[in-house]
Amino acid sequence: MSGVGKAAPWRRSRPASARLVRTAEHHGSSRLKARPARGIARRLGRVGAPVVTEAAPHIPVLLDEVLTALRLGSGPASVIDGTFGAGGYTRAILAADPQNRVLAIDRDPTAIAAGQALVEAEAGRLTLVQGRFGDLDTIARDHGFAEADGVVLDIGVSSMQLDQAERGFSFRHDGPLDMRMERAGESAADLVNEASEAALADVIYHYGEERRARAVARALIEARRRGRIETTAALAEVVAGVVRAEPGSGIHPATRTFQALRIAVNDELGELQRALHAAEHTLRPGGRLAVVTFHSLEDRIVKQFFSARSGRAVAASRHLPMAAQPAPRSFTLATKGPVAAGEAECRANPRARSAKLRAGERTDALAPPPLTALETLASLPETQTRGGRR
Repeated sequence: MSGVGKAAPWRRSRPASARLVRTAEHHGSSRLKARPARGIARRLGRVGAPVVTEAAPHIPVLLDEVLTALRLGSGPASVIDGTFGAGGYTRAILAADPQNRVLAIDRDPTAIAAGQALVEAEAGRLTLVQGRFGDLDTIARDHGFAEADGVVLDIGVSSMQLDQAERGFSFRHDGPLDMRMERAGESAADLVNEASEAALADVIYHYGEERRARAVARALIEARRRGRIETTAALAEVVAGVVRAEPGSGIHPATRTFQALRIAVNDELGELQRALHAAEHTLRPGGRLAVVTFHSLEDRIVKQFFSARSGRAVAASRHLPMAAQPAPRSFTLATKGPVAAGEAECRANPRARSAKLRAGERTDALAPPPLTALETLASLPETQTRGGRR
């Protein structure tokens, strides 16, 4: 596993010369014709139907489009599901062909435990591993998936995690302020109660794109002088005191702050970068990589990776370090721009409204060395704890 999770990203100090520039992106979305795979999803009852778990139903997002992007249904395939979750994509991939094999990976021990019944039911076709998708190249080699036909990544927190109050991911359910996917290492409560005001402002601004980041950080410092902030409700109350809800948006004032803390605690952007490079080293020529994202920071990283690897011009980004030499054309684009969910899916599953799918097909070009943990850390916003300066 990557060593990044051992030291929280928000505990790093930034070189004095480092200066981060916020960028914005305006783009449209496209629709991917999903006819070849739609039969698979309908046989599974997957279109608009939930995968049932103990906590709550989980609906795989853009399932038809993902199956189409992976080109399943044309023969046996070995596919890596880097974000197993409730198993929605994995089940559909296995159903696409009786000879398909899946290597499914998840950081969350709860997801791994819940998936054991499926492992037994699939009689050797499913290998389920607890680990980080940033290490999928190593995990693939260890389990006989060194030249995979496809890799799918569904980035971010799952509906299952959001709906479990004890996990502390959401302000919708009061619970301990945790947010750790692996339930190990430093929690969101540690960050909120121990980081400096400058560090908190950096995290909330860069990872949550919250304009009121400084005000939120200041309010958190004031609140914790009265006692530790230990619950999601307490955190949401502090944030709501300084961030106003946008009229008619239906978005809770604490949404961006919760997103920022979750990303920082789990090093989600660094993990995504490593996963893209790991997939590049794992796919066979002609294999497909499909990535579903849910906010602009993730989508920007995926877009710039595919643009760089397909030979397109790429603007500089603080989230994706540019190589000194042009990268080989190791991918061709399998989607023209981001693929968005249709209105029917969005009505059935509101979470799908923010989802974007991008996909690429591996060429036979040699891939550059995978990013190391240090390289991804160097490209992300860096902060410092007690008394640090921005």
